[in-house]
Amino acid sequence: MKKKALEKDTEQMENINTPEEKNNDKKHSCHCEKCNNNEAKTNNEKCNCKDNDKKTLEELKATVLKLNEEKEELENKLMYSKAELVNYRKRKDEETQNMLKFANQDLIMELLVVLDNFERAMASMKVTDETSKVMEGIQMIYNHLNETLKNFGVTEIEAKDKPFDSNYHEAVMTANDKEKDNEIVVNVLLKGYMLKNRVIRAAKVVVNNLD
Repeated sequence: MKKKALEKDTEQMENINTPEEKNNDKKHSCHCEKCNNNEAKTNNEKCNCKDNDKKTLEELKATVLKLNEEKEELENKLMYSKAELVNYRKRKDEETQNMLKFANQDLIMELLVVLDNFERAMASMKVTDETSKVMEGIQMIYNHLNETLKNFGVTEIEAKDKPFDSNYHEAVMTANDKEKDNEIVVNVLLKGYMLKNRVIRAAKVVVNNLD
């Protein structure tokens, strides 16, 4: 009995692996072609191919490259957004300035009609002893209205005997005056006006046409 027990204990001790032997049974984590073609190595064997180091380095480089591209893209988007914001502010400032600058344009357009009527009245009225006082009163009102409009930036567009310019003149008739050059305004039917630097009413004119 003692002999059988001794043989059993000896057999169990032979089957027990030491920690080093257990570690030797673990395979190394290298996956390179060189190692895969050879017999599997255990952790106590050093791999000289440095496959894992290369893979890790390549992955890090790829990650850094990707992050740099994303960073550059975000910086470009930020710069574009800033430029758009600056342009938007400029547009809004210009719109606000123009709105304030030409806020009274509609009123001025109505006053120009009154000015036209004064001019027609003065042109059609015959000056006599009886009407001279009335004419003086009309002329005084006309001059005052004209000066008021000038104070608000309204100026008359020069037209007669000037070269025709479609930016400032509107041709409604043509003439054939050989004593004057071609494309010259020979008569003004309705005066044109500008408000500051904007044409608010083009002058209606007769243009010389020698063709």
